[in-house]
Amino acid sequence: MISREDLRQLADFECRLPDEFAISFYFEPCVPKDKSHRQELIEAKDLVRKTLQELELNGKHRSAALDLQRILQVVESMRGNQARAKAVFACAGREFWKEFDLPPGFGESRLFVNRRFHLKLMAPIMSDHPPLWVAVLDRQNARFLEVAFDSVKEQGSISNILPRHGRSDGFAGYKGGHAERHLEGEFRRHFQEAAEFLKAAAERKRFDGLVIGCQDINWPEIDAQLHPDVKKKLLGTFSAEVTALSNEEAAEAGRRIAREAVSKRHHELLGAALEGARSNGRGVTGLRRVLRATEQGEVDTIIMSRDYSARAVECTHCRHLDSHLVPYCPACGRSTRQLDDVCEALVPLVVRNSLGLVLLAADENLDRVGNIAALLRFRADQNVNNVLAS
Repeated sequence: MISREDLRQLADFECRLPDEFAISFYFEPCVPKDKSHRQELIEAKDLVRKTLQELELNGKHRSAALDLQRILQVVESMRGNQARAKAVFACAGREFWKEFDLPPGFGESRLFVNRRFHLKLMAPIMSDHPPLWVAVLDRQNARFLEVAFDSVKEQGSISNILPRHGRSDGFAGYKGGHAERHLEGEFRRHFQEAAEFLKAAAERKRFDGLVIGCQDINWPEIDAQLHPDVKKKLLGTFSAEVTALSNEEAAEAGRRIAREAVSKRHHELLGAALEGARSNGRGVTGLRRVLRATEQGEVDTIIMSRDYSARAVECTHCRHLDSHLVPYCPACGRSTRQLDDVCEALVPLVVRNSLGLVLLAADENLDRVGNIAALLRFRADQNVNNVLAS
């Protein structure tokens, strides 16, 4: 599982010296033709050999050779593991090496050698797999599960077992009502404690999506205790008897609800961005406007098609991105470098600025506006102080 901190570290990484290389390797498992899984190894070796040959032409293969050989060792050790893809990020010159298990979906194994790590292939993971927690609660117990692609890790639990009381309700049933009110108070405090645990986790950005499992009769009491910031991350609920529910069963229910909720939410965001762009509100469309809004700090979420690609330039000094292929930066006047795919710089920018990223399959409405749009937090040109100053 790759964390938000890991992504930020990768996005911040950049080679400064000419003999440093940032190597990004994505291994996609395939259906084996035989039990030896030789096809995966052959494809990985071909990738490495081709890359080495290209570097040898420029006489710059030595510093990258150790990383490439180490990548081969990693692939060899993965024989028989068909469930997971893997990403490796390495730079021998900076003694940097990171490995991550990921869900398959890259299409094929890929290898990139550049001045920074290639994160575009991470974009679907960022879009479709937000950090997810599943909380399962009843009136005495609570479990909090971190759910990754194919793993479940318990992040905490709460148990408030009530003491046994006698069966007598006292003279004329007086003690019966008192005991019932006492129990209700204990249950409420239990749900408050669980809600505080979730609030603290949300403040630490431990999850972006939350699914809650509980008995239907308890949900109104639980919902009343949840903090507004937690409710914003709530993707849905499911009915369950907590004591009979295993962590794996709870995680699977959470994944199912999350998939449905994320897909629905993505199309709602696209609709809001397009409507905002039409009404001069909190939305923009087209690469030029999206880049400008991102640079001005207006963007909340960038929305683009899964196969989006466009040429752009990036300033070598201030990292300004421009859709116009100009040789000098309009912001600081320094020289620019051309990018065959703007996502090479845009995805790390999204990670560094903690922005939302949504990838959509082919969509007619998104295609009409250039396959890229953004939902804004605000519009700088509508700021009252700016208008008065102008």
